[in-house]
Amino acid sequence: MTPRRLDRRTVQSRLELMRVLLDRLEKFGHVDRATVESLDDRLILERILTQLVDLAVSINTHVVAAVRGTVPDAYGPSFHAMGEIGVLDPDLARALAPATGLRNVLVHAYLDVDMDRFVGAVPLARTQFAAYVRQVAAWLLSSGSAPA
Repeated sequence: MTPRRLDRRTVQSRLELMRVLLDRLEKFGHVDRATVESLDDRLILERILTQLVDLAVSINTHVVAAVRGTVPDAYGPSFHAMGEIGVLDPDLARALAPATGLRNVLVHAYLDVDMDRFVGAVPLARTQFAAYVRQVAAWLLSSGSAPA
């Protein structure tokens, strides 16, 4: 497979959607088991977390295809690939990869959701996906891929 042209507008648009979701997540404040006992709040949080993962994986797949000419074969490895090509700090890439497992549980409902794990994922999402957005945006600027 030959490398594809990087569509920087698409990447920036997805980063902006991630910023909006992270802002919404911040508005929840502290999330605990009592928060997720409210079905409405839990559904909002589930949607935010799954969308953050989906948007990041979409960015990962596009960027890796543009740089390497290959597409990661699964969600988790897409984060590792972003670390390997220098878009993400490898430690952040390793930390984010497991988020795909929780996303799969939430989207496909093939396992009961571990509410303690779910509650613990919220502050991690705030910090780790915020770092993801910063690092991808910085890479776009440093690679000359920012719009003129």
